[in-house]
Amino acid sequence: MSKKTKDELSYGQAAGRLEEILRKIEEGQVDIDELSGLVGEAAALVTLCRQKIQAADVKVKTITEQLERETADETEAPDGEDVRY
Repeated sequence: MSKKTKDELSYGQAAGRLEEILRKIEEGQVDIDELSGLVGEAAALVTLCRQKIQAADVKVKTITEQLERETADETEAPDGEDVRY
């Protein structure tokens, strides 16, 4: 892995490194001694990417729900009647 620790990598950096590992393996640029290390690194990068996707999904859902609540509050009539346009 690069000089950055796994947790410091952005999604784009992790995905880029995965592509680099895959390309090296597909092109036969990896000897058998290096292969297991690269496969382990790739597995860690896949896990990191999944975690970042899940975290982004939670943030998006939270923001969306908050916006929906704010919109509902703004469109609610003073007598409690829901007014939608």
